[in-house]
Amino acid sequence: MLDKKLLNFISRESKRLIRFYGSNTDSRTRNLARLAKVTEELGELSNEVLAIDGDQRSSKLSGNHREKAAEEIADVIITVLLLAEHLDLDAERALKQKIKKIKNRKY
Repeated sequence: MLDKKLLNFISRESKRLIRFYGSNTDSRTRNLARLAKVTEELGELSNEVLAIDGDQRSSKLSGNHREKAAEEIADVIITVLLLAEHLDLDAERALKQKIKKIKNRKY
């Protein structure tokens, strides 16, 4: 489901971030920082989606918002996977289980 290259990148990036920001930071602080980063990226994605539909101030409407939205979606995915990595959660297994649940929903 999740590409091995992506998962390897996430593992390497997680270690790099710990080295860069300090390995002496406790786990709780790192969890909160990564959660804050997910929230930040979701906010940036929200801005781009609103701009695509023209629901932003005119000063925020210049540029290619579809391209920027795609980039922000990638940022959200990566930051969520980094959070999962740090929490030692199996994101691939979770996705498979969730997809199975969704497929079994009765609408």
